[in-house]
Amino acid sequence: MMNTYKDHQIEFFKKAQEKYGRNVLSKVEALELSKEMGRKTATWFVNPNYRVARNQFQVPNFDGPSLAQVVPITPEVTLEPVPVNVEKKVVIDNTPIYVPEKDPNYVKFGFYKQLARIVKSGKFYPVWVQGLSGNGKTLMVEQVSAELKRELFRINITSETDEDDLLGHYTLVNGETVWEDGPVVKAMERGAVLLLDEIDYATMKIACIQPVLEGKGVYLKKVNRWVKPSHGFTVVATANTKGKGSEDGRFIGTNIMNEAFLERFPITVEQEYPSIAIEKNIVNKLLSSLGCPDQDFANKLVNWSDIIRKTFYDGGCDEIIATRRLAHICQAYSIFGDRLQSIDLCINRFDDETKVSFRDLYTKVDADVSAEPERDLSESDHDNISAEDDNLKAW
Repeated sequence: MMNTYKDHQIEFFKKAQEKYGRNVLSKVEALELSKEMGRKTATWFVNPNYRVARNQFQVPNFDGPSLAQVVPITPEVTLEPVPVNVEKKVVIDNTPIYVPEKDPNYVKFGFYKQLARIVKSGKFYPVWVQGLSGNGKTLMVEQVSAELKRELFRINITSETDEDDLLGHYTLVNGETVWEDGPVVKAMERGAVLLLDEIDYATMKIACIQPVLEGKGVYLKKVNRWVKPSHGFTVVATANTKGKGSEDGRFIGTNIMNEAFLERFPITVEQEYPSIAIEKNIVNKLLSSLGCPDQDFANKLVNWSDIIRKTFYDGGCDEIIATRRLAHICQAYSIFGDRLQSIDLCINRFDDETKVSFRDLYTKVDADVSAEPERDLSESDHDNISAEDDNLKAW
């Protein structure tokens, strides 16, 4: 939305950025700043027009004139200089503050504590988190942000993601062309955590964020504006590969990324699946939250998946059961109430040979289930179908 501000309001915005170093103020901070400027109240600012969350009010940016901020009135050409009133217009960032909610079923493991220390330090320290599918890479970043009550900007990267998606673009608002900051710029200015999810799907179109990964800020050439990162801003990237492509073809669409781009991540974390003990805790918590606690089923599920993973690592099979797949099975079990049926439905995504071998393995781990597939049709139904087939053959 485009707004015109008075001089004292613009001065208030600039002093707020200088004093607090961020673009979001609480009510107390706004009133305190207003009094320092010789005004008794700040009711023009502390109102729904600027509110982005409870007790949080958005301050527009005034880093210098830009095409989106100032619309100059062309003076008449005369021999004498003519004073001109310049109407200052600013695009207000109405993006809500997003702090992830804590997941009561989440169990900390892997790099969680170290990542929390990085985020809590407030230092800019990009991290690349690599691991197989469904082992909790993204969830870990979300839950660290939730625990530390840090704002999170999550961007799901694709091969089409480019500078407009990341840094910003022009858009139409009420018939006017205005500049809208991208999520990278918003995260920088707010001192938020920036999550680049599935970053190895990207192409060289995202090379525009290389200066961002250096922590030096970025120049928005389309609006002649320099953006510096606020305190607390950092970047976490998640991927199934290390940016070298997928050698075994499991992760189609991932790309071999530029070495200079990869070098801008100081550390790379190899995220493994949780240990047996931790994974049993995860599955038990999930089953209980779904209203179907079953410790025996949880133990056998995890033992089953552990055997499959060891076989996969040894080259004995081409597929793996991820922690996310175990969560899918738990959800199916909460609906259907049958162990083997829940597993059958959730391993149908695999080819027939793999599906049968996984199913047979579970029947050996869990002696309480039948190895025979469930019948969807009664015997009489089969008889009727056979009779119909015979009639058709007669034609």
